[in-house]
Amino acid sequence: MNDLWLATNHIFTILLLCFIVTSCGGESSDTEDMSNSTTTTEVTTETETNVTTNTDYSDVWVINTTGSTSTHILDSSTNLGVLENIQAVTEVSFDGKTYTVVTSEGIPKYDVTVTQDVLDALNSRPKVGSDFISGAPTVELGDVIKFGQDIGYSSNKNCTTDYGYGYWPPGPDCPTDDNRTSYFPVTPTATTEVCENGLGKVGLWVNGSSIYNWGDGQSYNSEGSWQTLAPVAEFYDVDVCGGHAANGDYHFHFYSSCLAELVGDKGDEHSPIYGFAADGYPVYGPWQAKGELAVSTWVTRDYSDNMVGCSDGKRSCALVDQYDITQGTETVTNGPDFDETVSTLSGNSLVTTNGYYYEDYYWDSTLTAQGGVYLDQYNGHTDTKRGYHYHITLSKKSDDSLVAAFPYIIGTRFAGELEDNALASCSSGNTSGLGGGRTPR
Repeated sequence: MNDLWLATNHIFTILLLCFIVTSCGGESSDTEDMSNSTTTTEVTTETETNVTTNTDYSDVWVINTTGSTSTHILDSSTNLGVLENIQAVTEVSFDGKTYTVVTSEGIPKYDVTVTQDVLDALNSRPKVGSDFISGAPTVELGDVIKFGQDIGYSSNKNCTTDYGYGYWPPGPDCPTDDNRTSYFPVTPTATTEVCENGLGKVGLWVNGSSIYNWGDGQSYNSEGSWQTLAPVAEFYDVDVCGGHAANGDYHFHFYSSCLAELVGDKGDEHSPIYGFAADGYPVYGPWQAKGELAVSTWVTRDYSDNMVGCSDGKRSCALVDQYDITQGTETVTNGPDFDETVSTLSGNSLVTTNGYYYEDYYWDSTLTAQGGVYLDQYNGHTDTKRGYHYHITLSKKSDDSLVAAFPYIIGTRFAGELEDNALASCSSGNTSGLGGGRTPR
C-alpha cells in the first residue's frame, strides 16, 4: 500500500483488527454532498465479463423492527432519539423493472468495547492534548462505547450536547436525522459506458448508512490535481468505527471493523455482503476465502520506472490515462515532493509519501487478467455463486497486519448502469470522478 500508512500511522490498523482481537459493535469535514449531472462516454477499457444475477438479498438488510432509537443522537425538533438502522425494505416494480426500496435515517447502532489497543490508539493521537478537552479520552479499559457517546473529544461546533458532541474528533460534522429513500435494481445491468462516481453517496451499507468513495474533495493545488485520498488525509478525523459525517450524512470511505462485526465477518470464509452500490451490485467484505483477501489491481506508481514514472523520479509527470499506462505520461508542474508535509482539514500534519494522492495509482490490467483473487478496474469480479460483486479491499503487510487498499470499496467508476432513480449519478468534470469545483488545500 502507500508508505504513509506503513511508516507513520498505526491507529487504523488497530481498529481494523478490532473485530478479530476484541468485541466491536454494531473524518475533517468532507465537501458537501454534490448533485452531479449525468455524463457518459463510451467505454474504452476492457474488463472481465459481468454477469447479471437476480439473487434475493432481502434478508441482509439490518431493519429496525422494534423502533429502537439512538441514546446519544437526538432529533433537534422533537428532542427524541433518532431512529437507528433501516426503517423499511420493500420491493416495487415499474417500467418493467423491479427495485429494492430502502428507507433509512442513516443513524447506525454500534457498540465498541474499549480494548487496550483501542485505548492506546486514542491516547497516541499526535494532537491528543488538544483533541480531547481534558487532554485524554474519558473512557477506560473495558468500557462499551455507544454510537455518539461522549468520550472526551473536543468536537466540531455543530456537535452540541446530546447531538454527538465528544464522540467525534475535531473537524467532522456530527450526523443528523437524514431521511432517505433509496432504490436498487434487483437485477443490476453491466454498464456499457464510462460512469465516474463522485463525492457523496455511492451506495448504502446494510444498516442504511452511506458508502462514500475514496475522495475527500481536496487537492494539492488550485488546478485540482494531486487529489487527496479520504482514508489517508482523514486518518485522524474518524470515530472509533472509522466513520464520520459530511453535511450530517454518516458514512465510511473504507473498511470498518464495526461493520465486519455487524455482519459477522471473521475472515474464515468468503465475506458476507456489507452493502450495495448505487448500481445495485452488492459490496462484499475483504475476504475471498478463508484467510485469503480479494486483491485490488490498482497499484502505486514506481516513479523511477520507465513506463509509469518520471525522468527525474519525482512527481513531475502524470499518467495520460490511469486505466491504460501504454499511453504514457505528460509533464506537469508544481507536483508535490514525496517528503512534503501538509496540514489536513483537522489540522494534523501528514507527509505526502508515494500513495498519498490519487494520481499515485494506476489500474494494472495484467493483474486483473489473472483472475482468481484479483479484481477488475471497478474493484469487483464475478463468480458462479454470487454473480458480479464488489469487494472492500485490504492489503496485508509483512507482519500480517492489515491496511486499507486503494480504491477501498468501489473503483472510480461504477460497474453497472445507474437507473434514473439511483441514489447517485455519473459525475461530470475531471476524469477522477470527483467532478468540477474542487476545493484546494
